[in-house]
Amino acid sequence: MNKRMLSAISVTILLSAAVSAQQMQRRAVITGGGSADRGKCTIEVVVDGAVDVEVRGNTATLRNLSGGTPQWRRFECTSPMPSNVQNFHFAGVDGRGRQELTRDPRNGGVAVVRIEDRDNGQEGYTFDLEWGGYTSDPRAGQYGPEIRRDNPGYRRENEDSRYRPGWRDSEYYQRNAHGFAVEQAVKVCQDSVYRAASSRFRRAELHFLSTRIDDNPGRQDWVVGSLDVHRPGRHERYNFSCSVDFNTGRVRNADLESRPVGW
Repeated sequence: MNKRMLSAISVTILLSAAVSAQQMQRRAVITGGGSADRGKCTIEVVVDGAVDVEVRGNTATLRNLSGGTPQWRRFECTSPMPSNVQNFHFAGVDGRGRQELTRDPRNGGVAVVRIEDRDNGQEGYTFDLEWGGYTSDPRAGQYGPEIRRDNPGYRRENEDSRYRPGWRDSEYYQRNAHGFAVEQAVKVCQDSVYRAASSRFRRAELHFLSTRIDDNPGRQDWVVGSLDVHRPGRHERYNFSCSVDFNTGRVRNADLESRPVGW
C-alpha cells in the first residue's frame, strides 16, 4: 500500500512539474509613454512547434501546445493593457510561421495569440498589441486619440472623408464605433507584407518605399506599394499589393511579387 501511494505521489509530482514547465509566466517591463486608454506591448518569443501567448494586464503566460519548449525573449509595454481595451490592433512583426489572434481582449480583457512554427528548428517571433485610436488628423499624431463627434473641432464631412461609403453599416463600425480608415488599411497591408518578406528573405533589412490606395477603377479596396530588400551584396526592390476588406478591417490576401523590379 505504501509503495502504491509513493508511486502515485511521484506521478502527481512529475505531472505537476511537466505542466509548470509548459506554462511560463512573465511580467512586462513597463517602458512608459502609455496611458490607461492608449498603449502598446511588444512580445518576442522563441518557438519550435505551437504555442499560445496569453496577455492580461502586465502579465503574459506562454503555453506550449506542441514541439520543443518555447522561450521568452522580450515583453515590453508602454503601460499595462486595460481590461476594457478599446480600438485594439494585433500585428505580427517577425517570424517564418503563422501568428493569429485567437482571443480579442475587447471580450474580457485577455488577448491570446497562437503561433505555429511548422519548420524544423527554433524560430524567433515578434508581435505587437496596440490599443487606442488611430487617426489621420495631423493635430493628434500618428496614433493619437480618435477625432470623435463630441470633439469641438469635429466636422462631419472631415470624418466621413476618411472612410469608405457606407462605413456606418460595416461590421468594423459595429465593433469600434468608427470606420476603417485609409491609414489603417495601409498599416494592415504593410504588416502582412512585412511578415511574408521576413519569411522569404531571412535576416534581410526591409524598408517600405511607398504604400497607397490603388486609384485604378474597381481597385479602391486594394493597397499597393514597393519594398526595399537589403541583403549582403544585394539590393532589390519588390512590388506588392493587398486586397483589404473595409467592412471587417482584415486583409483578404497580400501578394509580394516573386521577382524584383527590373528583373
